[in-house]
Amino acid sequence: MDFPVNNLHEDGLILIDKPLKLTSFGAVKKVRYLLKGKKTGHAGTLDPLASGLVILCTGKATKIIEGIQAQTKVYEGKIFLGATTPSFDLETEPVFTSSSHIPSTEEIMAAAKSFEGEIDQVPPIYSAIKVGGERAYNFAREGKELELKSRKINVYSFAITEINYPLVSFKIECSKGTYIRSLANDIGQKLGVGGYLAELRRTKIGEYDVKQAFTLEAFEEKVKNESF
Repeated sequence: MDFPVNNLHEDGLILIDKPLKLTSFGAVKKVRYLLKGKKTGHAGTLDPLASGLVILCTGKATKIIEGIQAQTKVYEGKIFLGATTPSFDLETEPVFTSSSHIPSTEEIMAAAKSFEGEIDQVPPIYSAIKVGGERAYNFAREGKELELKSRKINVYSFAITEINYPLVSFKIECSKGTYIRSLANDIGQKLGVGGYLAELRRTKIGEYDVKQAFTLEAFEEKVKNESF
């Protein structure tokens, strides 16, 4: 069943350009409030340290959340090479590595290329994956040891778009369940210098593009103008 996009008055999809630091549920909560309590859920979490496309489903469209979650995702961002963090991103403090090697453009591009295709990926310990009923990040924040199992994901393309060492800009198209910060950590390991995810933005989910999305401020204005 097809549902309308960005139509406030019917059950359907609302595309939101989530700002940094806000949780995906925070976006849901805001939209649900503006729509006067209408049933609303998100089709795929985006970390607070990432910005970009979050698809919210309202009313009967909540039934297709799993189908949307299964679609291909596109991300753009930056990897910092020459340091690591326990969370693989800036949730935790960077620790600079002792390596003095500066990888060449060819080495960086080859390393990215090596992660294309179906690969086994171990999720970061600072993740929302449940282990024995508890979120993995709770173990991590308490300093407890935890070994997560790898799972198969697909990286359809991993393009390096700019290198301004130590920052490396990229664009990735990947399957559901891919942790981009794990890829950032893995590429740093492969290059022997360490790496972490410095910046991330989700630009597409399936056919839906962040260019179609509302900022929360613009969405609130639309609600006011349409006297929802």
